[in-house]
Amino acid sequence: MSKYGLEFISDDDLFNHVLVTVQAYSFEMDLKKFNKNLIDPIKLTFDSIVYDQKYEETIENEVLRQLDKTNSNLIGYFHQNIFEYFSDKWEVPKSGYDVENVTDNIYVEMKNKHNTMNSSSGAKTFMRFQGTIIKNPDSECYLVEIIAKKSQNIPWVITLDGVKQPSNKNIRRVSIDKFYEIVTGDELAFQKLCSVLPTVIKDAVDSIKLRSKENTVFKELKELSSDLLTSIYLLSFKKYEGFNKFKF
Repeated sequence: MSKYGLEFISDDDLFNHVLVTVQAYSFEMDLKKFNKNLIDPIKLTFDSIVYDQKYEETIENEVLRQLDKTNSNLIGYFHQNIFEYFSDKWEVPKSGYDVENVTDNIYVEMKNKHNTMNSSSGAKTFMRFQGTIIKNPDSECYLVEIIAKKSQNIPWVITLDGVKQPSNKNIRRVSIDKFYEIVTGDELAFQKLCSVLPTVIKDAVDSIKLRSKENTVFKELKELSSDLLTSIYLLSFKKYEGFNKFKF
């Protein structure tokens, strides 16, 4: 294992946290998992013809998209859970806020990107923050964005039912670099983590034997029909009228 030299997290803790993330990466896809979110055959047909792709290629792209979505959730785990290694004051509770520092009355909701919250979820989070502040006026509530528009630590102001809410200095919108600074006292802490991360990931990958990629989707689709596109339609529409004898 390399020496990473970050003052705010030990080499062992950083390596082990990355290792857990790497080990959880998804490598397998079968038909049940592929259709968990219900494949849309109509969209798949449009995508294939409009983009001039073979149906196999479009399906393979969908497989990769689903694997990527699963793995993106793991990166959320990486971002959230790393803070419990920084200090005994910071914890990741099983329920409640994403990250909490009860000692200093700091409560955090984390979002991957600044544009991932719609108005409804934003309002819900804001009102939750307000409830926390009402119960304990000394509390500070942060909406922490991994990928924000810019480096910032500013009051978070939203509009509810057409009414702009008053600013509260204890309800804040914070980019991840500024949150790292709050937690560690080092304004360059997040940049330092990013600079060593490729080395840590490579060390983690080298320390284990990764599972080989396995995709049984095409094999299982052929069991539904010898025609691939027919199989995709039967996957979603086989119980619809007229599809008991459907075939392209």
